[in-house]
Amino acid sequence: MEATQDSAQPLSHRRVLKIALPVVLSNATVPILGAVDTGVVGQMGQAAPIGAVGIGAIILSSVYWIFGFLRMGTVGLTSQAIGARDQAEVSALLSRVLIIAGVAGLTLIIVQAAVFWAAFQIAPASDEVEGLARDYMAIRIFSAPAAIAIYGLTGWLIAQERTTGMLVLQLGMNILNIGLSVFFVLGLGWGVQGVALGTFLSEWAGFALGIWLCRGGFKGAAWRDWARVFDKARLWHMAAVNTDILIRSVILMAGFTSFLFIGSDFGDVPLAANQILMQFMYITAYAMDGFAFAAEALVGQAMGAKARGTLRRSALMTSQWGLGICIAMAIGFALIGGWIIDVMTTAEDVRAEARIYLPWMVAAPLIGCASWMLDGIFIGATRSRDMRNMMILSGLIYLAALWLLIPPFGNHGLWAALLVFFAARGITLGARYPALERAVD
Repeated sequence: MEATQDSAQPLSHRRVLKIALPVVLSNATVPILGAVDTGVVGQMGQAAPIGAVGIGAIILSSVYWIFGFLRMGTVGLTSQAIGARDQAEVSALLSRVLIIAGVAGLTLIIVQAAVFWAAFQIAPASDEVEGLARDYMAIRIFSAPAAIAIYGLTGWLIAQERTTGMLVLQLGMNILNIGLSVFFVLGLGWGVQGVALGTFLSEWAGFALGIWLCRGGFKGAAWRDWARVFDKARLWHMAAVNTDILIRSVILMAGFTSFLFIGSDFGDVPLAANQILMQFMYITAYAMDGFAFAAEALVGQAMGAKARGTLRRSALMTSQWGLGICIAMAIGFALIGGWIIDVMTTAEDVRAEARIYLPWMVAAPLIGCASWMLDGIFIGATRSRDMRNMMILSGLIYLAALWLLIPPFGNHGLWAALLVFFAARGITLGARYPALERAVD
């Protein structure tokens, strides 16, 4: 299997780049997709549609990313199985994640009314924005099984260092999504609902492509060896890892969701400005995640092989590249951030508002770098308990920052609190890294 061959290669910067660059390219299309969706509705010249797409997308993304443990847990567990040369477990893990994704997606479709109601009870937007956001979510929710399954499929590919396959999956899905959104909104005039329909169709197409790319996992009998797939010890270990990651993910997404929800209290124009600037954040995160994902695969394989020296070199090499990406992003935002804002919306009031808060986005990549890279390292090592505990602590620090900074500084205080959250995550996980190395027997 390709995984065994890759895991036997010597660790080098070339190997890191071979894993990371396709991920950088594929992940970069995800925030570009969000930017295009925002830019498409921005051509309507109104703040409400921009805010509606932002609120609707962040609600569904928050709910789906709760199940992001399927990607993170799958990378860690699969890469460790590869390091231990247990190829039967590699195939069985693929079956487990697909079963979980199907059950989770169908459940969300059934309880969608309660999910939407709860979201707007927590932080209601204006009547116009909320109505448009509900129209958007009512279409997109029916691709929930596909969207969640894609997390597991990409995690399985990353663990085997098959990141070119991940590039094909993400690039194909997102190009289709962009094309459909432009056609439905600008061509047919379907507005917010057109954006939602384009995403719905592209997510199901992406799922089908992902199954085809992972077809190697279905060649042997291990994927349908139900005694192994439902083995109690393996399921218990997977449940423990994924539960910790789930708690961590809920807190992380609560932080991002609260950011936009709290921003809605300042009015539709600041909400739209924050949504546009968050696209800068997503561009940074997804671009440098390529090296975080490389850390997940390489650290996981080193952990499975019980090679402490390789683990340390993997963490250092990938982090050096991640820092370089963050520095480049900060410089880029400082130089052309205003131009990007102008491209994304024609609303002059939103343009002016976004420029006021642009300096926060210049600082964000530099402050957030450590937290993004350490996430990848801890995911690969399946040190999920540390991830959970440090995220709880960081979440409490974020709440304190919101309470202290918003009353005197308003939306500036909101942005400052988000960056405090990033810094807290990096510092707390960094303090636990020595224990991670000691865990390698």
